[in-house]
Amino acid sequence: MDKLAPIPNHVGIIMDGNRRWAKLKGLPYEQGHKEGINRVKDIINTAIDIGVNVLTLYAFSSENWMRPEPEVTTLMGLLKYYLKAELPNILQRGVVFRTIGNHDKLSSSINMLIKHAENLTARNKGMTLVLALSYGGRDEIIRTIKKLNNSGADLKNLTENEFEANLDTAGLPPVDLIIRTSGEVRLSNFLIWQAAYAELYFTKTYWPDFTIEEFNAAIKTYSQRERRFGAI
Repeated sequence: MDKLAPIPNHVGIIMDGNRRWAKLKGLPYEQGHKEGINRVKDIINTAIDIGVNVLTLYAFSSENWMRPEPEVTTLMGLLKYYLKAELPNILQRGVVFRTIGNHDKLSSSINMLIKHAENLTARNKGMTLVLALSYGGRDEIIRTIKKLNNSGADLKNLTENEFEANLDTAGLPPVDLIIRTSGEVRLSNFLIWQAAYAELYFTKTYWPDFTIEEFNAAIKTYSQRERRFGAI
């Protein structure tokens, strides 16, 4: 990467295509999800190296609960594995670990692992890694409205700043770049408030094949765009 090129402060990634990657290779879908985990570590380390400050990964959407039960069980098992296996690397690299989403459906053991990782990395000074788990943008907005209403907030005079301060992403900068793999060209309920002025990068590459080189290419594309935020 050209160190002089503008680097997005906050990158979001919709990691899509694990199942189709496995099907294309004649492998069980579980292998696609397992291979996808290997890409996560590569991209996290690269994001740190080039100076990204926040990386948000769409790991499990609120709609993913509708998938077949065996697949959900597999995904939850891989999530447990990731939270345990990658914590040493996260600590070594000074990463702050954080999650967003409605975790009521997650098991108590997973929630304990999440809390442990968040507490252990809270004082780190490096990149913030955000996992979107059981997350949906619409659900986040509805939960935020209910939260504000229950707190007695003056909804008639509600400001954007006050609303943002109560989202799951409170304290995080707006997302600058969203990358989606697998050839789908939509946001699929990911950071729909936060992505109001995000640049979008779509690739036909399935997530298990998404290389460091292509991640850098997405960053380079971002650096070449002119962001006007509605102004001339």
